[in-house]
Amino acid sequence: MTDQADELKRAVSFAAVDRYVRAGTCIGLGTGTTARWAIVRVGERVARGESIVVVPTSGATERECRELGIPLAALGEREIDVAIDGADEVAADWSLTKGGGGALFREKAVALAAGTFVVVVTPEKLVARLGAFATPVEVVPFTLRIVARAIEAAHPEVRVRRRGDDGAPFVTDNGNAILDCSFGPIDDPLALDVSLRAIHGVVATGLFPSALTSAVLVAESGGVRALGEPHARRT
Repeated sequence: MTDQADELKRAVSFAAVDRYVRAGTCIGLGTGTTARWAIVRVGERVARGESIVVVPTSGATERECRELGIPLAALGEREIDVAIDGADEVAADWSLTKGGGGALFREKAVALAAGTFVVVVTPEKLVARLGAFATPVEVVPFTLRIVARAIEAAHPEVRVRRRGDDGAPFVTDNGNAILDCSFGPIDDPLALDVSLRAIHGVVATGLFPSALTSAVLVAESGGVRALGEPHARRT
């Protein structure tokens, strides 16, 4: 990762916190190299005396928050005013692919619970349609083989995610496995999500329907801009 790329991630995450997070509220914070800068910004505001409580989307986010002295809450303990997270892909209709870091189940749970869900990305994450990035599917390990076979029957490019350090199977914070599935261009992310979750053993997918997304902020060389709403959402 270049310093310039990291600076863009910092800029967009700082902007999201500054624009959407109010003192005295509970917020959700995502997982990954972009969302970690939102954690840093919230940590700065807490250090200045602001009262902000965070619902973390992963063990990694929880640890980072604790290191910065950010108060934590469990999901459901308080209402979540806003959640801020990155994405692996953002389609033109604001549907998302998430889960590159393996936290898709908890990220979706927090996004669903939040009053506002803000997505922070850099320009290369914007796509016309989802599908270039393999779709993560979280699976109960006991059912891994039969789930993989069921998906492979229609979509043959399915692989079990493994850790980068030793090649052992990746394990989510929930104790589950992940299948990374290459579906090609996805015309209907919501329908695909529903069909995948109908397979017994599938816990969640990394396909986030467009209705979940409240705002998309993009960091570019000239600054941070908010995407205009997709045509389908203007009613």
